[in-house]
Amino acid sequence: MNEDQNQSIEISVEQAKLLGSAQRVKIIGTMLDMAKTAKQVADELGESPGSIHYHILKLYEGGLIDLVETRAVGGIVEKYYKSKAKWFNTKGTQMVDPVLADDYAAASRTRISLRMQLNAEQYQEMTQEFRELLEKWVNKTLASKEDNSKEYAVGINVVSTETSE
Repeated sequence: MNEDQNQSIEISVEQAKLLGSAQRVKIIGTMLDMAKTAKQVADELGESPGSIHYHILKLYEGGLIDLVETRAVGGIVEKYYKSKAKWFNTKGTQMVDPVLADDYAAASRTRISLRMQLNAEQYQEMTQEFRELLEKWVNKTLASKEDNSKEYAVGINVVSTETSE
């Protein structure tokens, strides 16, 4: 994997809204290690190429994935896209995903919170472990098309109790 993809890139709230869909997160997950066409992504996810193509165009127009190659194959132009990063952070204080806001009328919600003392190394280690956990679950659900599955928004905040000056 490209080293840059382990780094976070900052995105706008408008770009973050494009990631407010499990389908688009899955699409980005399939394009981390290698560039793929909409057809290749659709086959991998077991979805219709038309639907995947629509989402890929939105992600591309929003600047979250790059068009890295085009190939002419038998009169058809294949476009290969690759994710710009594995992790995206938003600027500002607005909630990235409105489903995670306190006033969202969710059918179910689980909140887990506590305080702990961490040194800088522990903070980095814990943050990395949270990323790995979320990545594990995205990968686990990539090709999952169970009829009884529902979409969930997951957000993890690790916040210093010290205020910024």
